[in-house]
Amino acid sequence: MEKPKIGISVGDINGIGLEVIIKTISNSRILNSCTPVVYGSAKVLSYHKNITELEFPFHQVRNGEKFQPNTVNVVNCWQESVNINLGQITEEGGVYAIKSLAGAVKELKDGQIDGLVTAPINKETMELAKFGFPGHTEYLTHAFGQSESLMFMVQDNLRVGLVTNHLPVNKVASAITKNQIIKKIHLMETSLQQDFGIDKPTIAVLGLNPHAGDGGAIGNEENDIIRPAIIECKKNGTLVFGPFPADGFFGSGNYAKYDAILAMYHDQGLIPFKLLSFGGGTNFTAGLPFVRTSPDHGTAFEIAGKNVADPSSFRTALFTCIDLVRSRQQFKLDHANPLVRRHKASIQNPASNEEEEIIEDLD
Repeated sequence: MEKPKIGISVGDINGIGLEVIIKTISNSRILNSCTPVVYGSAKVLSYHKNITELEFPFHQVRNGEKFQPNTVNVVNCWQESVNINLGQITEEGGVYAIKSLAGAVKELKDGQIDGLVTAPINKETMELAKFGFPGHTEYLTHAFGQSESLMFMVQDNLRVGLVTNHLPVNKVASAITKNQIIKKIHLMETSLQQDFGIDKPTIAVLGLNPHAGDGGAIGNEENDIIRPAIIECKKNGTLVFGPFPADGFFGSGNYAKYDAILAMYHDQGLIPFKLLSFGGGTNFTAGLPFVRTSPDHGTAFEIAGKNVADPSSFRTALFTCIDLVRSRQQFKLDHANPLVRRHKASIQNPASNEEEEIIEDLD
């Protein structure tokens, strides 16, 4: 199978995004697993490279040009000089993050790249730049004409998806409907099958209220919305269970019995995920026609330019993207032939082994 071409958007040029990108792809062994394509500016990349004091060659290309194999490719999405204000919230930080992301999305649509890893953006700078979306997930869902997608946090066998994403807590309850939960369960099941190679995945669904409503004593959403959605999905053959009280579910270790967990809102899912994944998790957007991942951290303005940012989460996001691209390609090949069926419980992929070897080298 040909090495996948993985696009990388640079995120906010004033944050740690470019630092962790450079620290990751400066290891030449990355090129054994993929062809990295950075969307941004060679000038900006060189500026951040000087901060890291790392040396690595890269090949400059314009949008639509052929990528050079066995090297890092940099697509110049803009030609003008840019003022870099490390650690600062600026409109320019948002403007050039949008240009980088738009350049990558165009080439995804054109089939120039096979997957996308997005470096962190800052919501305040994106608002200054009039981005118009709460985050990457919503932008990409709109850009590819999808009605729904699933924010899916993954790390090995721990996978947590969300019914609502970047939504104020006081709007969560009204945004949760039976149909919305059914859609998210369907997206999760499909992703577990085509992206993670699990033929009959088991899915746990969390309740919204403390103690999952306690039989209606602490809210009716479980009885009126969540449980009916689960029952309907079960009738259609999905192995889905719940609703479970979120605190006891994670505290007891019950989460390990399921292939994935569907949480109702952002912090309900991401707080336990980040505690359990020890900073090694990846944000994956399921339900899109391509693979997109990102590290599980933000722009970290407070340490930008100090050359102390840890690239491990970005490196994991890159290798997860490679794994998922290959898994999805294999799924399509397998299901194009009715005589071929896979029975794997998790991804078995050379890229994962390559990541372990690279980490050992760095250690």
